[in-house]
Amino acid sequence: MSKKVLILSGSPRKNGNSDILCDEFMRGAVERGNEVEKIRIAEKKIGYCKACYYCRHSEGICAIKDDMAEVLQKMIDSDVIVIASPVYFYSIDAQLKALIDRTVARWLEVRNKEFYYIATMADEEISSADTTLACFRGYADCVEGAKEMGFICGAGVYEKGEIKNTPFMKQAYEMGKSVI
Repeated sequence: MSKKVLILSGSPRKNGNSDILCDEFMRGAVERGNEVEKIRIAEKKIGYCKACYYCRHSEGICAIKDDMAEVLQKMIDSDVIVIASPVYFYSIDAQLKALIDRTVARWLEVRNKEFYYIATMADEEISSADTTLACFRGYADCVEGAKEMGFICGAGVYEKGEIKNTPFMKQAYEMGKSVI
C-alpha cells in the first residue's frame, strides 16, 4: 500500500543542499511506489502567525489569506511528512518556522503522521544540529500519534550543491526507499 508523502523543503535556495537531499528522499520514496509531493516553502506566500486566534472562532480558518491553507490541508491529508531545513544559528530557518507556527489554525487535525527530518549545515560537528533536531521534534511532539522515522544531517556542506559529492545523498535516497 502506498503512502502520501509530503516533503516540506525549508531551503530558501532552490537546489540548495537540504533541497537536494529532499529530491533524493523523493526519488527513493517514489521508487517504492509512494505518492510524493515536495513543497518549496520559499516559493509559497506564507506569512507569520500574528497570534490573533481568529482561527479559534472560525473553524480553523486563518485571518491571513495566503498559501498556508493549501499547504496545511496537504499536511492533514498526508501519511508522511518530511521536514527539511538548513541549520541557521543552530536552528531551523525562518521559512519553515513560519509554516510550523501557522499550523496552529488546525493543528489538532494534523495527526498520526510519520516524520522524517533532513538538515544540512556548514559545521562538521553533528551536535551543532541538536537545536534544529529539537525544533523538528518539538513540532512532532505536538502532533497526536506522531512517529519519528529518521533523521539525516548533511554536515560539512556550505556552498550550494556541495552535498552532491557526499554519502548523504545515498542516505537520503535510502531513507526515502524505507517509506512503506
